[in-house]
Amino acid sequence: MNQEQLIVTMALQAWETQIKRADQLFNALTDEQLLQEIAPGKNRVIYLIGHLAAVHDAMNTILGLGDRQYPLYDEIFLKSPDKAVAAPSVHEVRAAWHEVNKTLAERFATVSPSDWFKRHTRMTDEDFAKEPYRNKLSVLLNRTSHVAYHLGQGVLVKNR
Repeated sequence: MNQEQLIVTMALQAWETQIKRADQLFNALTDEQLLQEIAPGKNRVIYLIGHLAAVHDAMNTILGLGDRQYPLYDEIFLKSPDKAVAAPSVHEVRAAWHEVNKTLAERFATVSPSDWFKRHTRMTDEDFAKEPYRNKLSVLLNRTSHVAYHLGQGVLVKNR
């Protein structure tokens, strides 16, 4: 295994670890717990799941892997605060979370190690020439940290 393969393998395993941890937490919470706010006046857990599903779904186009499955989630979970827009049911959001991450796993498996170091679709060729470290792999690493951050918030509800 060369260094490029090693780095990509490490990044993908970190991603998979955070997704598994999030799955464990979200699956352990009841529907009623998902409707609870993380803290008084803050987002509900279901909003966090929908938010993560929307962000992960957007990775498909950012990484050039294919079409999105839930583009309508942007308005609900990215552009609007919690409770400002009618949201799908808890069941629907749970299903979207699982489906988006299943699709990403399948699509990630088709990406060669060298492709992870290429430009993502939100970068111009000129910008990428100046900042080659802002590549597809950097998107994966950023989104891995994003899951971990929100996972920490979700644990607050579980521990009540």
